[in-house]
Amino acid sequence: MRSAVAEYLNNYNSFELFGLSHLTANLVFIFLLIFLPWYSKSRLNVSRQKYLGNILGLLVFINYPIWLLLEILGGSFDVKLHLPLHLCRVANLLLPFVMVRRNEFIFQILFFWGLSGMFQAIMTPDIVQDFPHFHYFRFFIAHHLMIVSLLYVIMIYKMEPTLKGLKNSFIGLNLFLLISFIANILLDANYFWIMEKPPMSSILDYLGPWPWYILSAEFVALAHFSLAYFIFILIKKYLTK
Repeated sequence: MRSAVAEYLNNYNSFELFGLSHLTANLVFIFLLIFLPWYSKSRLNVSRQKYLGNILGLLVFINYPIWLLLEILGGSFDVKLHLPLHLCRVANLLLPFVMVRRNEFIFQILFFWGLSGMFQAIMTPDIVQDFPHFHYFRFFIAHHLMIVSLLYVIMIYKMEPTLKGLKNSFIGLNLFLLISFIANILLDANYFWIMEKPPMSSILDYLGPWPWYILSAEFVALAHFSLAYFIFILIKKYLTK
């Protein structure tokens, strides 16, 4: 089994930026972003709305544990690569607290983290595996379905991001940055892309050399958080009436 899993993980077609599979994933994302809240609001009772929300939370949550299991089975698990010390992994693990438990504080954090990460996930996904590899689905479920879930929370559960939530999210981002930095020093790793830029193209390529791109990314993150809040204002004004 180990050799079969290892062969599967390492045998893939290379992902092409803005190729067919990339554009298809973005189109499916846009469809779900519109369809699921509409369908739930117009076709489902409260009980079934919660059931659908729970399914969304579970689908996002299980991505990371399944990945870990595959790496362990394939004999390739590495503490330098596979710990939950990238922002999207932590966000995925926390999402059920929002979808199932309706935790307001975590919702505020994930809303700004999620929509900030969405901008890069749409334009420059940091994956190398193309459809139909597991990592292709893992990436787009972890990022795109995360955003679909957060919009679902706003539209169906009527939870709203706030400016206080924006502040707490930014503080949380920097605490996570500190934790990742300490882990990187201890493990000689590169979690959260703090020690060097990711090998694939990303927005960090335009933010200067190390370590200055980290400081630049702080301002980019704050701009993304502000844009996410503005998007919510538009959603509230035009779609939640």
